[in-house]
Amino acid sequence: MKRLLVSAALAVTVFAVAPLASAQPKPLRVLCSNGIRAVVEELEPQIERAAGQPLVIEYGTSAVVRQKIDSGAPFDVAVLTVEVIDGLAKGGKVAPDSVAALGRSAVGIGVRAGSPVPDLRTPDAVKQAFLAAKSVTWVGSGAARAPVDRMLQALGIADAVAAKLAVAQSVEEALKRVETGESELTVMLASEILPVAGLKYAGPFPGQFASYVSFAGAASAATTSRAAADRFVAALRAPASANAYAAKGMELPR
Repeated sequence: MKRLLVSAALAVTVFAVAPLASAQPKPLRVLCSNGIRAVVEELEPQIERAAGQPLVIEYGTSAVVRQKIDSGAPFDVAVLTVEVIDGLAKGGKVAPDSVAALGRSAVGIGVRAGSPVPDLRTPDAVKQAFLAAKSVTWVGSGAARAPVDRMLQALGIADAVAAKLAVAQSVEEALKRVETGESELTVMLASEILPVAGLKYAGPFPGQFASYVSFAGAASAATTSRAAADRFVAALRAPASANAYAAKGMELPR
């Protein structure tokens, strides 16, 4: 008799818990660029509360994330470079009316913490910094790749830099190469360098070589959580977030 009572009690407990479990909000799936990762991680508690759903965030370069989206990867929100978001909107992957501008970050140089910081105040100083470095690294699919290629061509040192370049497959790999001393300097976004304790941000490029990468957020055209996706993006671009952007080497659009 006792066994029957215990079994009945367990059954009641299971049926009582089941509706609670099913009532839990489903996660909001976010695909996000490494370039704005530090800001998203800093603001995650606030934007999760604003969205009203738990967040599941996957990071990568904008180029790699776009390949995943084009291959059919499911998502609710994308936070990527403006160029990639625009392309996804034209291709019907994100809802055009959901696209919103987020922050931007300067392209610059990072060196190992404690090592001499190169002078980047003039184009000639930048040229000498690259020529003096014994080894250089950056991410092959990174957002900073195109502007730095143009700059090195204009400075006439593209071949000299290519001879000592180690192309990384990810931001993490490039940062680790500099942290461990395998590479003397890296070229990437300030927002990717500043949060890393083992690196020092030398600064952006000067004058005509100054370059910024801007980001945008958008809801998936196929999401069933459009309202939550819109709230996520709105929270990420709210004026109250400006300090978090500034601390990570970024700025919100005016």
